[in-house]
Amino acid sequence: MKRQRITPYLLLLPGLFPIVAFMSLVVGMAVSQSIGYFNFAGDDRFSLEFWEGMLSQSQFWRVFWYSARIAILSSLISVMLAYPVALWLRRPFPGSDLISAMIKAPLLVHGLVAAFLFVNFISFQGFLNVALVKLGLIDRPIRMQNDSYAIGVVILQVWKNMPLAFLVVTGSVRSIGDDILDAARDLGAGSLARLRRVILPLTLRALQAALILIFIGAAGDWSFQVVAGPTNIQSMAQFMHRVQSDNAAHGWNEAAVVAVMLMALSLFGSLILAGLMQLLVRRMGR
Repeated sequence: MKRQRITPYLLLLPGLFPIVAFMSLVVGMAVSQSIGYFNFAGDDRFSLEFWEGMLSQSQFWRVFWYSARIAILSSLISVMLAYPVALWLRRPFPGSDLISAMIKAPLLVHGLVAAFLFVNFISFQGFLNVALVKLGLIDRPIRMQNDSYAIGVVILQVWKNMPLAFLVVTGSVRSIGDDILDAARDLGAGSLARLRRVILPLTLRALQAALILIFIGAAGDWSFQVVAGPTNIQSMAQFMHRVQSDNAAHGWNEAAVVAVMLMALSLFGSLILAGLMQLLVRRMGR
């Protein structure tokens, strides 16, 4: 009996051990560098001055909240767009497989390629501006590339991550049996009540998983920000690279502080977002 209890955990070890080992190594290295160790270009000693210096910079917090805003908007909009489509495609119908494949198509396009395509589309002499001028909607081309509000970055994040949210949510939605919905209908629940009290609670875990995955990816964005992002502010990944390049003596230590803060943003931001989603679904289910 005892052996049967241990066996499942032993089977997890081959896959789990490398993940835990490499994650521990990376996190431990970043934390150590942030407090003065493993400095590849200067002295190697314990110090909290890198944390004090970085956290006292207004520019750092501007970059931090910018990345948090992009991650929140991208994850919420992606899930909000993917969820109704997943519900619509819950029951197969002629053409549903084709629609599902088209929705997943952006997963096959690399993010950097997508960013360049998007920039070409909205550039000063791009298709969108030319079409608007030809239609007489505007007198001359509008500058939409590298907009100050990072609308282009959010559009790219949603375009790239909405299929991921769709994949995660679709499996959960399709696992809901018709007998459960029929039972709710027999008890007098309308379409909205079935959505609030049956479907949403049963798909809550999938929604949370999609939010967390997209939030973490968007918070650490590099390629979309470099190609299509605003020029007056950087993402956390950009800022980390710049800090490491600009400061030859302690660049690695300061960049490690930004890296640890980025990991903290990804961890706590995604958990807070998932918790708020759970609270919202529970309140809607009452």
